[in-house]
Amino acid sequence: MAIKKYEGIVTIEIDEDKCNGDGECVNVCPTNVFELQEGKSKAIRVDDCIECCACVDACPTKAIKHHSC
Repeated sequence: MAIKKYEGIVTIEIDEDKCNGDGECVNVCPTNVFELQEGKSKAIRVDDCIECCACVDACPTKAIKHHSC
């Protein structure tokens, strides 16, 4: 699943096949971009992303790709 925001040029892609739903992205994101839904991470508030890349670094399965990381 890819969630893309072009106005602010923020692109976050989550590979649902790789996501194990451990919630590390949820725990480390300072602006609460992510939420667990049905055992998978979803980037539901992309507009709030500050492009810190904490989610990419925290994901143990490398399921998150962020355009600026």
